[in-house]
Amino acid sequence: MGLLSLGTPMPWDEAKKYADHVRTHGIIQFLNLWEATKDSQKDCLLWGDEIEYMVVSYDEENKRAKLSLRVWQILQDLAKEEEEAKTDPAKKLLVNSSWHPEYGRYMLEGTPGEPYMGLPRDLLAVERNMKLRRELARKYMLPNEVPVTLTSYPRLGCAGEGLEPHHEPHGPAARSLFVPDDIINAHARFPTLTANIRRRRGSKVAINMPIFHDVNTPKPFIDPTIPTYNDYPEDKNAIEEGAALPDHIYMDAMAFGMGCCCLQITFQAVNVEEARKIYDQMAPLGPIMLALTAAAPIYRGYLSDVDCRWNVIAQSVDDRTEEERGLKPLKENKYRIAKSRYDSIDSYISNDPKNKPEYNDIPLVYDKDIYKKLSDNGIDDLLARHISHLFIRDPLVIFHELLNIDDNESTDHFENLQSTNWQTMRFKPPPSKTSPIGWRVEFRSMEIQLTDFENAAFAIFIVLVTRAVLSFNTNFYIPISKVDENMKVAHHRNAVLEEKFYFRKQIFTQSRPGTPAAGTPSGSPKVSPATLPRVASLSAGTADEYELMTINEIINGNPAKGFPGLLGLVNNYLNTLNIDIETRCEISKYLELIKKRANGTLMTAASWMRHFVQNHPDYKQDSVVSEKINYDLVKMIEKINKGEVQVPELLGNFAV
Repeated sequence: MGLLSLGTPMPWDEAKKYADHVRTHGIIQFLNLWEATKDSQKDCLLWGDEIEYMVVSYDEENKRAKLSLRVWQILQDLAKEEEEAKTDPAKKLLVNSSWHPEYGRYMLEGTPGEPYMGLPRDLLAVERNMKLRRELARKYMLPNEVPVTLTSYPRLGCAGEGLEPHHEPHGPAARSLFVPDDIINAHARFPTLTANIRRRRGSKVAINMPIFHDVNTPKPFIDPTIPTYNDYPEDKNAIEEGAALPDHIYMDAMAFGMGCCCLQITFQAVNVEEARKIYDQMAPLGPIMLALTAAAPIYRGYLSDVDCRWNVIAQSVDDRTEEERGLKPLKENKYRIAKSRYDSIDSYISNDPKNKPEYNDIPLVYDKDIYKKLSDNGIDDLLARHISHLFIRDPLVIFHELLNIDDNESTDHFENLQSTNWQTMRFKPPPSKTSPIGWRVEFRSMEIQLTDFENAAFAIFIVLVTRAVLSFNTNFYIPISKVDENMKVAHHRNAVLEEKFYFRKQIFTQSRPGTPAAGTPSGSPKVSPATLPRVASLSAGTADEYELMTINEIINGNPAKGFPGLLGLVNNYLNTLNIDIETRCEISKYLELIKKRANGTLMTAASWMRHFVQNHPDYKQDSVVSEKINYDLVKMIEKINKGEVQVPELLGNFAV
């Protein structure tokens, strides 16, 4: 969830006075860090995944599945075991995980205890470790509690008994009509972040997702469940001021977005230039993987007409004022800002010759003074623009105790802004000057899957794509504006099968025949010219470099056009490695899932959940997901994870 500092947070009226102070010192901290680590070299790829869980508490008597708000106690127990394992080698193997708090008081984040390397045998440890994490988390739960990997909880914010223990909605931080502040992590950062987004924006966040119109869904759909309060000025936003749109599911708090779960992968590159290359090459894949992992079709007890969480989160943390959103002339604010601080990236950052200026075709809003400071201190144009673009935002949480710190020793002010720009990709410097951790890139768009097998499959696939990208010196560049268009399309219901996405037609570029491409990861084999089926000159223009493709074509290829697809690329890469047959077969099992999701043989989690709801005996074809339907859905997901039921439409014959 980003930087978790300790201290006394400032309310927005006080914090905004120190925004420039934080920006100024954040840039000094970045420059100090850059000078110390810009030439850092690592031997090989390291990577890890982040799995986010929701803890569900069953009320068996009343057939309710509630969100458990006692995760803080579970985290304390897991942290104690993690600490004990550090001094006990035998226990270290049994624990091999690390646990972290998340925004929701019902959420857990688990990562591997140590990063994986890029070796094929490490890939086979991924699913085992994910299963281990789920077992460890379950060990400290009550008998009626379970960890589930759901992207969006179907009935979050519904009236009734949806939380354990129960709390009525409303509270001073979120001022939500639907959820209590008690749902927010107790760490001071989270309620402060929630309140300061609202205060800076000048109103509550307004999240509107289109309703799925079933046979008996009213037209127009005007949500009858929106309550009325008169406790806070914002209480009139929903109906009186039109925040709740017709034919939409309305939500009004950060919890609806940051309370979602996802699957994120972080890579440590060999050096800063390799990290920038990975950042750029993986950015066009963000929307593709969002659609392919779609797993969030239900919000606040209604079936929506979208399959993904991303826009919900973007709207849930949108702190832009009316001026910044272009609704009023600029007077108090400096910039018109096109996007929420949670959105797709706005520029490519690599100095790779393949990165033509035409690809950065969105006018980039950035702080000119910060850009000059960075440029004067040796930061190149693309990176200086990237950092100064992030720094047009205000710091949302400032702690009194950390206002004046040593810029040579701390990066807190830099991370304050870096960690609250939540984009599809994140470029991450080393944590400190002396840290053994290198330059990293975070791939952030994927939705969490229902089973550990699926999550392992998508993690392994993304890792192998990065390896192939570096080994074959691929070129995935398309204009940033087309990546943005793809992000919009990715949310559409069943986009994985029914939509097309802009993608580059020729993904291979000329390289020195018979040698690894520049930036090839340490230990990677030489690449034969035979593995490069299509070659494009770097001097070609951009007009005819991309076209609309189905996800099936992007993943599985189009032989008629000579396009190998991402799986073809990955298999070419695997063919160059010295892998034993057993390991290759195990890896192929995961890749087969990706293939079948892309070609429609297997459903996405979003499609499967829709199908489950619409075929439930209690469903009235009115888009409503009742408590009983929700209970049965969560129970079914738990049974799938335990291998107690088979769902061939979702998982085929794969064992979970």
